[in-house]
Amino acid sequence: MTQKNNNEMTNNSPAWRYYMVIAAMSCVAVFLSYRALTIQVMENDFLKNEGDARHLRTILLPAHRGMISDRNGEVLAISSPVVSVWANPQAAPKEPSKYKELAELIEISEKNISQMIAGKQDKEFVYLRRQMNPTIEDNVRALKIPGISVVREFKRYYPAAEVTSQLVGFTDIDDKGIEGVELQLDDFLKGKPGQDRVVKDRMGRIIDSIDLLEIPESGKNVELSIDKRLQYIAYRELKKQVQAHNAATGSLVLMNVHTGEILAMVNEPSYNPNRITKSDAPNFRNRAMTDLIEPGSTIKPFIAATALKSGMFSSHTLIETNSGVLKVGKNYVKDTHDYGDLDLAGVIAKSSNVGISLVALQLSKEMIWESLSDFGFGELTGSQFPGERKGMLPFFGEWDEFEQATLAFGYGISVTPLQLAQAYAMIANGGYLKPVTLLKRDTTPKGKQILSEEVTHEIMLMLESVVTREGTALQADIPGYRVAGKTGTAKKIGKHGYMDKNYLAMFAGVAPVSNPQLVAVVVIDDPDIKTGYYGGVVAAPVFSRVVSEALRLLDIAPDDVHEKPLRIAQAEGSMH
Repeated sequence: MTQKNNNEMTNNSPAWRYYMVIAAMSCVAVFLSYRALTIQVMENDFLKNEGDARHLRTILLPAHRGMISDRNGEVLAISSPVVSVWANPQAAPKEPSKYKELAELIEISEKNISQMIAGKQDKEFVYLRRQMNPTIEDNVRALKIPGISVVREFKRYYPAAEVTSQLVGFTDIDDKGIEGVELQLDDFLKGKPGQDRVVKDRMGRIIDSIDLLEIPESGKNVELSIDKRLQYIAYRELKKQVQAHNAATGSLVLMNVHTGEILAMVNEPSYNPNRITKSDAPNFRNRAMTDLIEPGSTIKPFIAATALKSGMFSSHTLIETNSGVLKVGKNYVKDTHDYGDLDLAGVIAKSSNVGISLVALQLSKEMIWESLSDFGFGELTGSQFPGERKGMLPFFGEWDEFEQATLAFGYGISVTPLQLAQAYAMIANGGYLKPVTLLKRDTTPKGKQILSEEVTHEIMLMLESVVTREGTALQADIPGYRVAGKTGTAKKIGKHGYMDKNYLAMFAGVAPVSNPQLVAVVVIDDPDIKTGYYGGVVAAPVFSRVVSEALRLLDIAPDDVHEKPLRIAQAEGSMH
């Protein structure tokens, strides 16, 4: 009975159900066939692009930054390979415990790693640690932590550290020039990154390189004009003197008088560009180029040169110094001593403020202004160094009589130590103002002739008399060589005008006199008056020690005639 009823139920089932199942299965088959067709043919390019977008990436390949060296090929800045560890916060684990081994490798706590990742969940890239030793790369990759990877980069290294820091400068963590030559020639040094197309897995790790789209182009090397040996000597001696006199700062420039090449340029205090801290920021600037000073008596030779050029004066012209006091309008100009009657050469040797003021007052304001402008004051030197300042030479139409007088001994005009060096080089090379350079030159620029050889020769003899017992800079003397130069001591300006106990001590000099090769300018800012503050006492000894060693290292022949002139008249027989 039961078997019969079941057969009857089966035979009596509606036929439409059967056909409905067949139709549904047929529709599914048709739909699947249609989707397969669209996916493999009609939408193939779109879907391939979508897939590639999720797994193919174009990454930048860092370019090797060009090397900076001195004129002899000694390295001053070089890039070394490093690695940086990064994370994809969307793929990386959130639990701190997952990062125990990684934390030990990159020396960051698990908690800090987790916090960095948790705080960037909307990003696909965050650095965990930059510029580490390349030896950790394989160890990090071996951990196989999802979302954690390593990228290769370069880090700048400065072998001379603080000795060249303010000149060479430094780069930031992304290898971009920030200060000094690194900034000045950044486009030249940085090179061009390459591009590589790679396959990444869902964790952001690179699986394979598909196509090298562009090969990295290394930056170009730069050869500076400075001599690393002279740079070390200059820094050592300047630092020693700044510390000995408890001074605020110091600067020194050493130049080739014929080529305009800077052979050494140092400042103190300095900083170590390999380990920069926030407290180093005030010392980043290259004071020899960026800081303005009133040049004091170092400007006097240029007033004397203007007087000689005018034809109104000769080296023998007598000047009555009025017992060391000169009234100009309602103000007074004073000397430290009563020098009596001095000729123009004696005014320079004794550094008489009264004498040089009387000379300046007999010249026209316009003539003085034009001469100082021609000498490079109030103009850039041509170095193209970032932040270099051109100083301040007030327009002569604004001068009163007292300003004309005081400008003659360095007040009311602002210059950089580099401008002073360029101007003294002009006197030393026979009257040609030449553009200054930090890059090694293969040829000697002619420059613009500002003074005649006759005038510069007379000024050189005047300056040589300064470096004698009759002058103010006996401590600038270099045994075996004839030296010419000029001291300068200027009061510093404070909130309420010139201060009585704060000074700038300066010396600008040339050697050897018979065949000038080197010019150096030394500036010591705010030496302790208890230890001496005059340029001849504080700055001149630094010149002597630095230039003495420079002459020896550069194999420049001695020219000492054994009997230095006490007065310019002794050496003028060939001039008239």
